[in-house]
Amino acid sequence: VTAAHRFENPRDALSLHQVKVVISRAGNALYFSRAPIPSSKTSGPTLFLRHQGIYGFRRAMLLQFVKWKTTPLEQAESLEQLRALENGVRVHVLVTKHGSPGVDTPADAEAVAASLRKKSASAAGIRLQKLRARR
Repeated sequence: VTAAHRFENPRDALSLHQVKVVISRAGNALYFSRAPIPSSKTSGPTLFLRHQGIYGFRRAMLLQFVKWKTTPLEQAESLEQLRALENGVRVHVLVTKHGSPGVDTPADAEAVAASLRKKSASAAGIRLQKLRARR
């Protein structure tokens, strides 16, 4: 099992650093790609789902997964989850309302660190206000 959410900004789906997933009606992954999928012949709106990069494995599946050799699609896209699909594993995708920030580049890492610092400072300020209010 894995998770995905709608891109807040559809233009972000054009980034090769953002992994996209296409799912079946049953909610299973059909394909993961760094390319903007699904592709649209028209200029109409397309639903892009951003893969969040978190997984839930059963122990036996994980032990099997690491025994498999890398696959052609996995190598082409540089996405290990394609190894599971190419070996016939059904990967269920939970579509969430909100995503978590991706950390695929040094700039992404700095953005997440800055966000955490801001949240930490905000939380500290709230705790301080509560302490003062108790006095």
